[in-house]
Amino acid sequence: MRAPAVSGRFYPDTPAELERTVRDLLEAVGTAGPAPARAAVAPHAGYAYSGLTAAHVFARLEVPSVVVILAPNHTGVCRAPGGASLWEAGAFRTPLGDVRVDDRFAQALLDASPLVAPDHAAHAQEHAVEVELPFLQVRRADVRIVPLVLAWDAWDRCRELGEALATLVRRWPDRALLLASSDLTHYEPASVAARKDRRALEAVEALDGAELLARCRGEGISMCGRAPTATVLAAARTFGAARADVVHYSHSGLVTGDDDAVVGYGGVVIA
Repeated sequence: MRAPAVSGRFYPDTPAELERTVRDLLEAVGTAGPAPARAAVAPHAGYAYSGLTAAHVFARLEVPSVVVILAPNHTGVCRAPGGASLWEAGAFRTPLGDVRVDDRFAQALLDASPLVAPDHAAHAQEHAVEVELPFLQVRRADVRIVPLVLAWDAWDRCRELGEALATLVRRWPDRALLLASSDLTHYEPASVAARKDRRALEAVEALDGAELLARCRGEGISMCGRAPTATVLAAARTFGAARADVVHYSHSGLVTGDDDAVVGYGGVVIA
């Protein structure tokens, strides 16, 4: 059992308040209705800051029974030799209950990619998987997850893991969604963040993971989940995905009123 690490800080720690918060955010979006998607990108900051952007993603998703969540490694803890840390069985706990890990998919992924290894230490204090879970629980109570934390941002590894995931998803008996957890530019003026984030999101819209990583590196875009996003884009290309739509963009200054040092948030749905 993976216990919550940021409950009460990034999101409410009581079931009733958490469910009400998530439902209010989803209702505020007011989209026509959810639809199937191959993949998505959602932010993972505190709900007060990025919750509305996340809601724009989850409100549009017809959440399948299996969601593979790819997250960045914020803590620097990694014991997986290939740098892709998997929680391979059991469950993640939130105030809304336990989210089961799909151990069959997890084992198949271990067999399919040498980059992936069980590594609970990398997950213990990492928030980027956890923050997505209440949205998934509210949208589909019986959802199962495959949680991955990535400790690298090299394109060859992103492509290799993305192709392995796409192959697994194609042959899996249940429909599965690939979800990249990522915030965008960190702690720059709002005007600078908006410009840099636009450059990153243009590469995402083009389904070009290699270009996304090149822009982040060459243009100083501090997108924390660039590797998870590039991996999902590699998988989407392998699927033959038709398009990636940026469904919402925001930054922390819109909440705090301070535009001097903001964090950017983008929501993307890949059909």
